[in-house]
Amino acid sequence: MDSPQADVKTTRLADYTPPAFLVDHVQLDVDLRDGQTWVTSTLQLRRNPDNSQQSASDLVLDGECLTLESLAIDGEPVAADRYRYEKDQLTIESVPQAFSLTSVVLIEPEKNTALEGLYRSNGMYCTQCEAEGFRRITFFPDRPDVLARFTTTVRADKKRYPLLLSNGNPVNQGEEGDRHWVTWEDPFPKPCYLFALVAGDLACLEDSYTTSSGRQVSLRLYAEHRDLDKLDHAMLSLKNAMRWDEETYGREYDLDIYMIVAVSHFNMGAMENKGLNIFNTACVLAHPSTTTDAGFQRVESVVAHEYFHNWSGNRVTCRDWFQLSLKEGFTVFRDQQFSADMNSAAVQRVENVDFLVNHQFPEDQGPMAHPVRPAEYQKIDNFYTLTIYEKGAEIVRMQYHLLGSEDFRRATDLYFERFDGQAVTCDDFVACMEEISGRDLTQFKRWYSQAGTPVLTVTDGWKEGEYQISFRQHTPPTPGQAEKQPLMIPVRLALLDEAGEPLPLDAEGNREKVIILDREAQTLSFDAPGPVTPSLLRGFSAPVVLDYAYDHDQLCRLLALDSDGYCRWSAAQRLYFSALDRLVKGEGSAAAEAQTLLPVLEQVIGRADEDPAQAALLLSLPGEVALGDRHSPLDPGSVHVAHQAMKKALGKALQTHWLSLAENLIATELEMDGRAMGRRQLRNLALDYLAASGHPEAQRLAVELFELPLCMTEELAALRILVHYNLAGANQALAQFAERWSDEALVMDQWFAVQAAVPGPASLPRIEELMAHSAFDWTVPNRVRALVGTLANGNPSAFHSPDGEGYRLFAAALTRLDRINPQIAARLANAAARMAKLEPGRRGQLQNALQGVKKQASDNLGEVLGRILGA
Repeated sequence: MDSPQADVKTTRLADYTPPAFLVDHVQLDVDLRDGQTWVTSTLQLRRNPDNSQQSASDLVLDGECLTLESLAIDGEPVAADRYRYEKDQLTIESVPQAFSLTSVVLIEPEKNTALEGLYRSNGMYCTQCEAEGFRRITFFPDRPDVLARFTTTVRADKKRYPLLLSNGNPVNQGEEGDRHWVTWEDPFPKPCYLFALVAGDLACLEDSYTTSSGRQVSLRLYAEHRDLDKLDHAMLSLKNAMRWDEETYGREYDLDIYMIVAVSHFNMGAMENKGLNIFNTACVLAHPSTTTDAGFQRVESVVAHEYFHNWSGNRVTCRDWFQLSLKEGFTVFRDQQFSADMNSAAVQRVENVDFLVNHQFPEDQGPMAHPVRPAEYQKIDNFYTLTIYEKGAEIVRMQYHLLGSEDFRRATDLYFERFDGQAVTCDDFVACMEEISGRDLTQFKRWYSQAGTPVLTVTDGWKEGEYQISFRQHTPPTPGQAEKQPLMIPVRLALLDEAGEPLPLDAEGNREKVIILDREAQTLSFDAPGPVTPSLLRGFSAPVVLDYAYDHDQLCRLLALDSDGYCRWSAAQRLYFSALDRLVKGEGSAAAEAQTLLPVLEQVIGRADEDPAQAALLLSLPGEVALGDRHSPLDPGSVHVAHQAMKKALGKALQTHWLSLAENLIATELEMDGRAMGRRQLRNLALDYLAASGHPEAQRLAVELFELPLCMTEELAALRILVHYNLAGANQALAQFAERWSDEALVMDQWFAVQAAVPGPASLPRIEELMAHSAFDWTVPNRVRALVGTLANGNPSAFHSPDGEGYRLFAAALTRLDRINPQIAARLANAAARMAKLEPGRRGQLQNALQGVKKQASDNLGEVLGRILGA
């Protein structure tokens, strides 16, 4: 028997053609009833004059999991022999040039565990239509370049579903016995992936915002009644984002109402549906007692991201899904700018780069590598990747710095004005940059079409009294792209003297310079009075791997004295990696390595009060996964031993400092500003090092913190330390935590994640037990990610257990999850993308486990496993 993915269609960018038909207006009537929902749709269609295939007389619409009840053109029923519904497409023969098509379909949201289209979550109805979910609601040309105005009527039981929402503004409502209805009208044309509907019994936090032009906008945030007190931070973040977008980009909100709905069952973080954003609860609910500081920052970022999409994604959308980064990369860049303005810019940039380097770079260097604008795909759901989002944002950031802030603003103004209400491409975006700046960005556009992470090799020396620095760029081959061309790479640099002071680089006395590398190799010369330390890629000016042979003294100078936050962090990471690499290879001792680092780390601790969050980042070891990425063939066991030894050695070498920080950073009153969050971050790190060192005070301090926390950040950090270091009271703390928070789903996600992250193969039986726990639910993506995702992505010493038990658990989880939610299964499968780097024994075990899963995998999961397995 053929596997489920045997007939999967490959969609190619080169095959793009404009839609054969356009939809001017959509009239939807959604009648929600138990067990079944009736959807009546009337589409006003006309042939597209821009489509060259005008001879084609058939209409082809997408539709999945629909039961067709009736079909009519201009009010006349369509004869059964004139249409066919097969292979998820409805084809109607010989349609007129312009006409209305009315269809009535029956769908079953209650059975929709894939969470695409219309489904139920905790008693409410909600939707997720990006990328191709609308076809699960009604028949439609489900592609982003078909923009239509929507009028939607939602009907339901008025007692059970008193709240009926859709896109736009409410224009009518009424009652019919024990049922009621509301009609919503969205005046702006939009692709169907931005359609949204919600029906439920929800609490509302309401506020208002006055736009820069004086318009009043009603802001309404909805959640389950028990979660009403967790919406304040999201509301504040929304108002800050609205003001910031007006001031920074001149973009004003355009409807009378802006709504956000918190949903427990959600595949992604949030969705920017026009006027009605639907959010994963993890990205909108926040309260100090139940949400960590990192959770608060995530809410602020995601709320802003989805709001910014109103212009960069909704008003101007993407022509096809190959252009996905047009909206996502640009909007990630915008939300990163916003977060930097709201918080410590240096810390924000390092956190963004840390995520990019340790998560997107491996994606770009493995079997899942693909360009920011892919050339082809099988399931577009599998291309909501870090490359599209995070690397896409870096490509926009490079354009921002190439143009400068003023010209970039002028270019984005031009982009929004020229393409408002249209579906466009990445090339259209870059063309606006070219038009305003006068630059030729033809070479720059290779960043969109060329996969892989460039390696920038830098050498330097002295010649005829001048300091010379040479750059050579090279992008390694990636699947389907063996040959690479030189890219345009902006390198921001400074040269530090022995005192750490930046030297003048030109006659004007500029001490920082941006060099544009556009050839395979380039050399620059500078006047320098003595030894220099190059500070390269300042602010992480380009998403490349830097290969420069810094010596120990240079790295210490950068870490202790450089003014650039990224370069300080990068120097710290290089120092740690250098020591850890030697330990992985069995060279030297952890104690000796720690002593070598002691002087510069004491300098960092001595300045910690300047920016505690930055100090915490500089003092944190790279993770085991990042360390393992540097070694091939990879033995995760050796990496784990080396990492644990180094953490213990640093814990002992700086023990008095860690104890002092753990005791002196104790707060007596809760504060939620950035500085207070940074102090908690540094204190938790100090307590972690103290526990790793085996200091007896670590257990006492952790228990005290767990018993009397000011907030969830403290409580969760204490729980993790007790459990991960198996300190006295760990089991009791786990039981207390579960009892205390059993009714808080997002907090219980953390309970599962803490246990899934306990290092070593001995944790696997417990993880398997947790999969059968009464609070574990395979239909809730957040819970699955907390347990299975943490094991596969964040606990390499357990996942890569030498006996293959971690792989067995992973394969069983993928198989079970794939039957429920193929999207989530496919995303989790990416955890196996490092398979080729593993030593032969583990590689063979993981390969066998994945081959067993692939035999009956869905299209989504099959595509990912096929690329990982090389089939």
